Amino acid sequence: MRLLRAAFALSLSCALVAGAAFAQADAGEEPIGVPQSGHGLRDRDFGVVTHQFGLERQVEMYQWRASGDGYTQVWNSAPIDSSHFAPGHENPKTLPLESRRWWAQDATLDDHAIDRSVLQTLGQWRLFRPNFSRLPANLAASFQPEGDGLGSAENPLEPRVGDLRILWRELQLPPLEGKVELRDGVWHLAPGAAQAAMTAAGKSNAVELPDDQDRALLPWLLGGATFVVVAGLIWRRVRRRREARPLH
Repeated sequence: MRLLRAAFALSLSCALVAGAAFAQADAGEEPIGVPQSGHGLRDRDFGVVTHQFGLERQVEMYQWRASGDGYTQVWNSAPIDSSHFAPGHENPKTLPLESRRWWAQDATLDDHAIDRSVLQTLGQWRLFRPNFSRLPANLAASFQPEGDGLGSAENPLEPRVGDLRILWRELQLPPLEGKVELRDGVWHLAPGAAQAAMTAAGKSNAVELPDDQDRALLPWLLGGATFVVVAGLIWRRVRRRREARPLH
């Protein structure tokens, strides 16, 4: 398995390097600076602020849920319909607060705007503990710090149905070299960047193969990766030339 992983890593590295080099020659410009998020993002309800590229508020409510022949209490981000539950197991019909997500509107790289698709595809959500010094007085009376967020339970160890807990995450961007290209003055996803991001996210679902299959698949893996890279580069070159032809 180690041999197969090494071969895959080598093939992927070659593909990324070749793709990045081709994009640089084709688009004429590669990012050289550090992405800037622009103005900070604010959850005005709670006074939570981040200077990253996205802000997310996650709200969960403690509720009854049917489990086998009985019921259990769980945290859930959406209301659980209890209309068919036995008496004494009623849930609130709605959450008094909603989960929300905010995106940076003026993110830039090398003084050029970054398209939101770059943030949505390449951004990485990270849990963070806000500074609750700006928590409005009415909410401060209902919520208290709980872990990295806030909770409404009087005793966090014994929450009751209807109690809320709230967490916040912020969106961070990895280095963008080879992942974006400049088109019409805006940074967009480079071809293949979205697929690479999905592949990286799905690594944990990879199927393990016996060691003897590593060597059998090695030539096919290397050859297939090379073919994909070459074919992709040829296709991009043909497409660019067609777009560059003057119209008659």
